[in-house]
Amino acid sequence: MKILVPISKVPDTTSKIAFTDGNTKFATDNVTFILNPTDEWYALVRALEIVEKDGGTVTVIHQGEADSEQFIRKALAVGAHDAVRIDAPATDGYNVALNIYEYAKDKGFDLIITGKETIDYNGFQIGGMIAELMNVPFVTLASSLEISGGKATVGRDIEGGKEIVEVPTPCVISAQKGMAEQRIPNMKGIMSARTKPLVVVPAVAESFTNVKVYDMPAPKTACKMIDPENMDELVNLLHVEAKVI
Repeated sequence: MKILVPISKVPDTTSKIAFTDGNTKFATDNVTFILNPTDEWYALVRALEIVEKDGGTVTVIHQGEADSEQFIRKALAVGAHDAVRIDAPATDGYNVALNIYEYAKDKGFDLIITGKETIDYNGFQIGGMIAELMNVPFVTLASSLEISGGKATVGRDIEGGKEIVEVPTPCVISAQKGMAEQRIPNMKGIMSARTKPLVVVPAVAESFTNVKVYDMPAPKTACKMIDPENMDELVNLLHVEAKVI
């Protein structure tokens, strides 16, 4: 079983967000970056569980510049066998998906597992795009995954219950909470990560996205508390201030 897990570098959610150059670039000064949680905690760990049970290898792939290698090494410390870095900034979802496809298309991967989303742009794009480019089945928002007999049995949480989907491998799965539990790298893993293979490949896909401007959301306004017995005031405020027709 050969499994590929795309991973991303993202700002920690506690970071204060700001922009520079006329609000056209994300300001990285004083921002703490982390390995994207849904990639690390769910996709990578489930991939490792599968190969620990059935045998095989887990490769992580990341698009980014040399300063991303510390995050790739963390994925290797968690347990990935080897890694690939696509040597280019990650500009948009399609650009990243196309570069991953160009690397993976002839490598014989049986399974590609992504996190459901990155916590910076929350695009939910990469998994579906890779699957379409590779012309293989795609199951999103998976909370469980079993591989047997060349088939993937995937559980998805839906309103009021759980949906079970079965697709042939190779396939692409995007993982969410419930797929696996976070693993903390131990000292042996951290030491071995230093010597595991990390291959750097050039990007082959161009970007079709240009950022014109970033804008911060409007600040939160004050919350008005209305006496539950005073329905007339509530209705009036909904019409006048909230402009509910």
